[in-house]
Amino acid sequence: MPDRSWNDDPARSCIFDNRRHAGSVLASRLTAYAHRTDLVVLALPRGGVPVAFEIAEALDAPLDVFVVRKLGMPGHPEFAMGAIASGGVRVLNEDVVRAYRIPDASVDAVIRQELAELERREREYRLGRSLIDLRDRVAILVDDGLATGSTMRAAVTAVRLLAPARIVVAVPVGARSTCEELARLADEVVCACTPEPFSAVGQWYGDFSQTTDEEVGVLLETRAGHAHPKAAGGD
Repeated sequence: MPDRSWNDDPARSCIFDNRRHAGSVLASRLTAYAHRTDLVVLALPRGGVPVAFEIAEALDAPLDVFVVRKLGMPGHPEFAMGAIASGGVRVLNEDVVRAYRIPDASVDAVIRQELAELERREREYRLGRSLIDLRDRVAILVDDGLATGSTMRAAVTAVRLLAPARIVVAVPVGARSTCEELARLADEVVCACTPEPFSAVGQWYGDFSQTTDEEVGVLLETRAGHAHPKAAGGD
């Protein structure tokens, strides 16, 4: 049975100053993984990168990005009908597609649009660097929060294809039902806070301003020299 860890006191304050603060709090729940040479922290850009940076710093682990794009419902892009991820993975909520009678052509159009953005981000963030080899390693997948969880489900599915030894999903805040659902998919789920009622990730941050591509680049470059030899593909 997958491991799960989240706050069971809905009354506990879950407000984070910003994503870096949230990452520091989340890192304190992941200390069992500190200083492992087989550990890789994977951030879901863009919002997951500042959170993951603090975790990578605290655990002394290499940091990389795993690009995932939400598939927004036509006419209501804020509502996820699925997601795509690196490696050609597509996760589609068939119940949503059927319920709203979304034509295949419309779904395909959204996928093409998001695929173009996914490829652009990989080029910009990686600067020619390849994804860290995940085979037989512990991969901690990090985002700034979980609402529907469609993006994280796509990430877990895609990372699983890269044969890691263990997948850990880690977020500062998430809907309890989503954390429970992901616990059936990942090997471990760490949700630092699961407030109820839960409506949106941003409401639990004092500052939830958009993370820029420039900020992502700076944080990744700062950690680029901290890859353990094993994680970088060495002996």
